[in-house]
Amino acid sequence: MLSNVKVISDDDHSLSIFLNLVLLSKLAIMSKAIVMPEINEIIDAGNYSPAISIIIPFDPKMVAKSEISLHLKSVANKVEKELLNNYSSGIVFLMMQKLNVVFNNLNFSTHKKSLAIYLSPVLEKVLYLDITVEEKVIVDESFAIRDLVYSKKQLRRYLLLMISAKECKMFLGDFRSFVRIVSNTPSPDIGYENEKSKLVGNFFGSQPRSEVLLEKFLRQVDNSLDIMLQAYQVPLFVMGSKKILGHFNKLTRHKNSVIEFIYGNYENACSQELKEILEPYIADWGKVKETALIRQLSEAAGKHKLVTGISDVWAEATHHKGVLLVVEKNYVHNGYKGSKEDVIYQSIAPRAKYSYVKDAVDDIIEKVLESGGDVEFVEEGVLNYYGHIALIKFF
Repeated sequence: MLSNVKVISDDDHSLSIFLNLVLLSKLAIMSKAIVMPEINEIIDAGNYSPAISIIIPFDPKMVAKSEISLHLKSVANKVEKELLNNYSSGIVFLMMQKLNVVFNNLNFSTHKKSLAIYLSPVLEKVLYLDITVEEKVIVDESFAIRDLVYSKKQLRRYLLLMISAKECKMFLGDFRSFVRIVSNTPSPDIGYENEKSKLVGNFFGSQPRSEVLLEKFLRQVDNSLDIMLQAYQVPLFVMGSKKILGHFNKLTRHKNSVIEFIYGNYENACSQELKEILEPYIADWGKVKETALIRQLSEAAGKHKLVTGISDVWAEATHHKGVLLVVEKNYVHNGYKGSKEDVIYQSIAPRAKYSYVKDAVDDIIEKVLESGGDVEFVEEGVLNYYGHIALIKFF
């Protein structure tokens, strides 16, 4: 008999676990939304031309100030050259003055790695980013929000769920840290080594009580995933023995969310050991992220919450129904608006200046962000089946 089987069944304790997970999910959503006011401020500035977008490496702790200053002069020359091609000398003088003020007031004590600078006649915004970026200098009629969002989406974040006979653990990892984020999940403490009866048949042998208790535990784990996957919309890996994961795989409602089941007995492994075991599975991060996104799209399609193709995505984004936009990073669509705001047509040349849209994808990105949604980018060709762009709806 499995006399040492323990399963949390007390309603108050289960409620405590649930409330704790809700709190964690809210904190995660808050942390995810930190950049949103910054981006929204840029969007809300409107289309005041010229709009200067500058994304450049900026790492004062690793590069001498004199070298950075020389690079900034080169960037300023690029901006001035672009402005002179399209704007009057008065506008050029005004914008270059604003840019020089921004450059002169940069924080050289920062520990960040890059800068995003946005300038227009009505806006001056400097964002310090903790990511590596490629230099981009764009002078246009609107800001290059796509480039900022793409740069900020390069954080490598993932969830690891480790399930053992004694407990389950949840970790959040990225390129800098690997921390346990849930510490009071239900624990069955099932001692398989001390079990007197042999495990036969459907892995629990002739002990129906042990099977019922373990299944109850795994369902509690699966229920906790509901909240965690909503809060952290990142790839999920699951570790555990073949027997534990085999049973979990049969009952989980989140099979599509699991990038990889990693088999082994890791219940005594420390956080650093778990991180090292996971490294080969996340080495090709681009593939991991694409796999996770495609599975999200497939799951949304099954729930009738997915629209694809530029026309349908434009319509739903216009009605503020987008929770997650997935788009190929080099996909551009020139077009013109129809008689209704939620209609757009493809066009090689503008039929009317007021209705012409230089890049409908950029406009969709702004609409989704304004609605509180998120944006993810994939490589060219990944979304061929979806018409290069797809939107998961709120409802």
